Amino acid sequence: MLMNKAAAWALLAGLAWSADLDLRNAVVIAPANPAKSEQKAVQALVEEIEKRTQIRLPVAGAPSRGQPAIRLTRRAAGRPAEGYRLLARESEVLIEGNDPRGVLFGAGHLLRLLHLGKQIISLPADIAVDTAPKYPLRGHQLGYRPKTNSYDGWTLAMWEQYIRDLAMWGTNAIELIPPRSDDDDESPHFPLPKMETMIGMSRIIDDYGLDVWVWYPAMDRDYSDPKTVEFALNEWGEVFRRLPRIDHVFVPGGDPGHTHPRPLMALLEKQTANLRKYHPRARMWVAPQGFSQEWLDEFYGIVRKEPAWLAGIVFGPQNRVSLPKLRATIPGNYPIRHYPDITHSLRSQYPVPDWDVAYALTLGREPINPRPLDQAAIFRLLQPYTNGFLTYSEGCNDDVNKIVWSALGWNPGADVMQVLRQYARTFIGAHFEEAFAQGLLALERNWRGPLASNSGVDTTLAQFQAMERAATPRDLLNWRFQQALYRAYYDACTRSRLLEETAAENRAMEALRQGNLEEAERVLDAAARNKPAQALRARVFELAEALFQSIRMQLSVARYRAIAVGRGANLDAIDMPLNSRAWLKSRFAEIRTLSSDADKGRAIREILDWTNPGPGGFYDDLGNPSAQPHLVRGLPYEKDPAHLESPLMGFAINPDARIAPWRVSWLTHAEALNDAAITMQYDNLDPKSRYRVRIVYAGETLPHEIRLTADGQYEVHPFRPKDRPVKPVEFDIPPAATADGKLTLRWERRAGLGGNGRGVQISEVWLIRQ
Repeated sequence: MLMNKAAAWALLAGLAWSADLDLRNAVVIAPANPAKSEQKAVQALVEEIEKRTQIRLPVAGAPSRGQPAIRLTRRAAGRPAEGYRLLARESEVLIEGNDPRGVLFGAGHLLRLLHLGKQIISLPADIAVDTAPKYPLRGHQLGYRPKTNSYDGWTLAMWEQYIRDLAMWGTNAIELIPPRSDDDDESPHFPLPKMETMIGMSRIIDDYGLDVWVWYPAMDRDYSDPKTVEFALNEWGEVFRRLPRIDHVFVPGGDPGHTHPRPLMALLEKQTANLRKYHPRARMWVAPQGFSQEWLDEFYGIVRKEPAWLAGIVFGPQNRVSLPKLRATIPGNYPIRHYPDITHSLRSQYPVPDWDVAYALTLGREPINPRPLDQAAIFRLLQPYTNGFLTYSEGCNDDVNKIVWSALGWNPGADVMQVLRQYARTFIGAHFEEAFAQGLLALERNWRGPLASNSGVDTTLAQFQAMERAATPRDLLNWRFQQALYRAYYDACTRSRLLEETAAENRAMEALRQGNLEEAERVLDAAARNKPAQALRARVFELAEALFQSIRMQLSVARYRAIAVGRGANLDAIDMPLNSRAWLKSRFAEIRTLSSDADKGRAIREILDWTNPGPGGFYDDLGNPSAQPHLVRGLPYEKDPAHLESPLMGFAINPDARIAPWRVSWLTHAEALNDAAITMQYDNLDPKSRYRVRIVYAGETLPHEIRLTADGQYEVHPFRPKDRPVKPVEFDIPPAATADGKLTLRWERRAGLGGNGRGVQISEVWLIRQ
């Protein structure tokens, strides 16, 4: 008898189902004489299964006859630390840990593999895993402080859930922040005082058998003063005394704090002894963050003497040398811990490459930022120089990135797509495993290339809307699901506004070409009033409220008491203008004050011809990756994600926006860090002509001066500060520099400076043939 398609698919599904172990009636068997972390492994397994299935598996010493079992046990000693075997056999699932942590991590792996649904618990019958981590340190910083975009609202129960979630992926270390740091003393969101929460978190981390790190900035002004040192020893000592567990302390040399390496290292030697009064096996680490070259050389000199109290070196933001160079310089007996910034998208250690200015203006520095492929590229390039990592995080906005780092820290060869599928299965549900995993990749693609031409943003929204329509009430209450929806709606809303505002500016320019200034202004003002995509915008606001309720995300200063717009409160920037309307209106106002029609005509022509360098000339918008043909780009992102050797695209906020508005092209710039330079290369010039360069030095208001040279030997202008207010400035190019028909322009700041490394920032360059 012939079988129809529906019946055939049903039969195949039934055969597939029968190949799985049905664990709905299983018993969980705990290890004999379990350690605290093994008790937590059993508890997590039972509770997480129950949340997803409505089935609470019993814990017993042995199964009844024929009853399936999940058995947690410990293997004989001598196997790799933290490893485990996970095996499905007949009616039993075996989790054999090489040590107590191995039992915990094995239980987490099982949770990631189980098929869980309402009244469903099953596992493929062919599961056979024997594994151990590649890197001994796999951790994340979780700071309870006001500066974060969500953490300051978390209760200890929420902290335990998140620490458990991370442990399920092999995370073995959590870093805390002490009560005094570069932050406010209070947050309106704190459910408990800082110290009480820090103590509670230390206890939770210890219960799971994970390492407790403390990021402890040296905040005082002068550690060469004995009274300051005494104060610091007492203050830090009180924190050390009260915490149930500390395994490591990490002190950054800067950001915050800014202490010369000699008094800093002398202080840390004393603080190590102070620490070991209460935690005898705890160790001290330090990072040369923000050091000038002079300070860095002195730091190297101290470390080469190999002080016994020093456990290792940390490579994090604002290190002026690359990780490979640091590893080559530091004595080999000191491990290097990576401290990657996985939470920020601009003005950060690993910014989003060539991010569209519309996103920078709206989403800002600290958005919900799943960047799985970027994170994998950073990890695989730099981790071989380290003993592992403990990431820099400011909130749950970087949740996906944490999981990617933890998974790769265990197995650097892991397929990122498979990691995302397990993420979706574990945290969202098997019914959205493929769709949600692909959606996370789509959100990363939303940030690739110019937003105006990225129609994939609308496709991403359509895919998430399909999931939203199919979602259960439980899915819609899930903060991870809400985060992805928020980004999909926000991105699409921003693209819709960008297209509308760009079109309005183009219509205004056309009116200006006709000499109709009033019509040009009317078009710009009408577009500002007519906000497109109102339904998308309204849904963004609904999701922001949902995220505040579910995970305490503070996406608005006014609504949710976020500490600042730049600290993840991008709901407040959703209507940020995306064209040059404010600058144009200020120019229109100036034009109206001119007395003659000829002067007005010249001023209008200057606006219309802004990017036209004239016959035989060249124009580069250095903040626009599609309009910078003469910029020497340097290494690809995969080889220099921190841009220590290659220029990056930077963004600035106009501090005088109400008084002197900026063009959109001034809000972005090419930027070089530390002692690197910005270089532009011109070919096929007229050797007989003279040239002049016009430059807009916008960017941040920094104290550093910039120097411009031609062909490495002719000074075009000496070190000089940026012009404020921002305006184009012009300089002659020495004729000898273009006599061969070529020209190399090089911008640099003074060498050897410390701090965040930023200084050379250039928005626009015209090379004008005289």
